[in-house]
Amino acid sequence: MNREEMLVSLCQEVIRIPSMSGHEEQVAKLLQKTMIEYGFDEAIIDKYGSVLGTIYGKRPGKTILMDGHIDTVDVIDRDEWTHDPFSGEIVDGKVYGRGASDMKGSVCTMLSAAAQYAEDTNKDFAGKICVSCTVHEECFEGVSSREISNAAKPDFVIIGEATTTTVKIGQRGRAEVVVETYGKSCHSSNPEKGVNAVYHMMAVIEAIRNIKVNEHPILGKGILELTDIVSSPYPGASVVPAVCRATFDRRTLVGEDEALILGQVEEAIEAAKKKNPELQAKVYLAEGQETCWTGEKISAKRYFPAWLIPEDSELVQGALAGLKETGIDASVSHFSFCTNGSHFCGEAGIPCIGFGPSLESLAHVRDEYIEIEQLKKAFHGFYGILSHLT
Repeated sequence: MNREEMLVSLCQEVIRIPSMSGHEEQVAKLLQKTMIEYGFDEAIIDKYGSVLGTIYGKRPGKTILMDGHIDTVDVIDRDEWTHDPFSGEIVDGKVYGRGASDMKGSVCTMLSAAAQYAEDTNKDFAGKICVSCTVHEECFEGVSSREISNAAKPDFVIIGEATTTTVKIGQRGRAEVVVETYGKSCHSSNPEKGVNAVYHMMAVIEAIRNIKVNEHPILGKGILELTDIVSSPYPGASVVPAVCRATFDRRTLVGEDEALILGQVEEAIEAAKKKNPELQAKVYLAEGQETCWTGEKISAKRYFPAWLIPEDSELVQGALAGLKETGIDASVSHFSFCTNGSHFCGEAGIPCIGFGPSLESLAHVRDEYIEIEQLKKAFHGFYGILSHLT
């Protein structure tokens, strides 16, 4: 088989292995083994279970990291899929299965392109080429990536999320903002003896809806949207709730940090208190903890910063030039969702772009697929970017 045929076959093989967050072991070990078979100089698995493969050029230069995640969301509607989500079935030029577009197909493509480039050049290029296959991205965008950037120390990062082979230069960030209000329980037949925390929450929500979110000329509008609300005790069973908790999805822009995000909501709470001095409330960022397949715990605040790099930067212009050399005249835009770039660029300040096969809209959907032509096009695109940057 030639490299493109091997790519399609590898993509099918990886799709056939379920790898929901925390269960990526088999895929990680398969990709580690594949890297060594394809001529990578080393392929390690870190404490979280992510894979980092490295190819060393014969000349000094910059380190280029191509990153993709190997965890997927679960399949909760398997009976409603037309194609088995773990079959890797090919129909009408499309490879079907969970993770095909998000983003096993791209991971296989990056790995294959790096191997082909190293083979064609006999590794006579400047710098290092790294490919990372990260875990737990679906839970914590960029958290496991911290280990990758510490190990690889990249100068440039290419996020391989689906872009339909266009180039992305930024994204909005994401924060889960939690607001709690407090009251006093009593029997609901005598509500005057208690304080209903839900009524306090209604006042706070009204004040929060008056917050004017910022707008960015490239990334668009920030968002502050209520996503759930729960009272306690629940179900109430004739009890006036003493606590009410609401969660907001906050999509952030560059220049907005944790202090600003929480500060806006704290101001809204103070505004509500002016109308009702007895109102008690607090705001904080949600936190989460998961167990990796290695047994290591991964935890973080659910705050993932926005990032943006200039279109005239060395990385963007180098990538565009490399793509053009392979016949891809790529447009420039930004991701509509959150990626591992929240760490690489948003936290660590490493120049970062997005480039990868398939459509953003195919992530997390029933009958997820990736077009073989997109795999092949991205393969040549990654090759061109590597050729130009090294």
